[in-house]
Amino acid sequence: MAELAAAGGFEPDAPGGLPEVAAVYWRPRADEPSLRRIGRLWTISTAAQTIPFVAAAAFLITVNPVAVPVALACLAHAWLIPELYAARGVNVIRPREAVDPGAETVALGLLGDLVDSRAREVLARTRLVVERGAFGVWIVGEAGALLLRPGGRRVHAYCVKATGDGLPPSDRIAHLLLALRSDESGFTTVANLAFSGARWRLVRRLKQPAREALAAAAALPDCAA
Repeated sequence: MAELAAAGGFEPDAPGGLPEVAAVYWRPRADEPSLRRIGRLWTISTAAQTIPFVAAAAFLITVNPVAVPVALACLAHAWLIPELYAARGVNVIRPREAVDPGAETVALGLLGDLVDSRAREVLARTRLVVERGAFGVWIVGEAGALLLRPGGRRVHAYCVKATGDGLPPSDRIAHLLLALRSDESGFTTVANLAFSGARWRLVRRLKQPAREALAAAAALPDCAA
């Protein structure tokens, strides 16, 4: 999982957006067209990796029925490739253990003060923050965030975390949330994309709290299909 230590960590109060964007100067700033383009490219790339296995399976069955076991192995590979990508996407909001339960309790209370009542209810049950943004609805965890795109069908999973040793999980979430609010485009630019694909691929792998947070995001008007 990528870290932002090399970029110096998020500084939400920095004027003019996140200073970490300068450390990834080779990346164009994220915007709506670039997100749509990334989604299409990710789909094309996944198809390019899976279709050859499906074609090989069909060819083997057609040429020699005895090769059915090999064909099934090809189909298994075609299925596993997107599933492995989805597993990477799930990892970005997988919870870690709190180092200090007392500090985490305080940090969770402070984090609750940053969100509205509806998001606070979701936070209390899931330890994840649902935040509406310009690019869609975000589900922010301590080591990354999911972006549910308008329409609710596609999810981008971003791997990113606040620097600083010993921070409680909720404190890390608060840092990411403030960075996201400060500069959503910069946040999306700096974060590493771990997955982009259909929501159902992630839902199958998410644990119940994260699944509930994603459902809450999908229920918002911006993402309702």
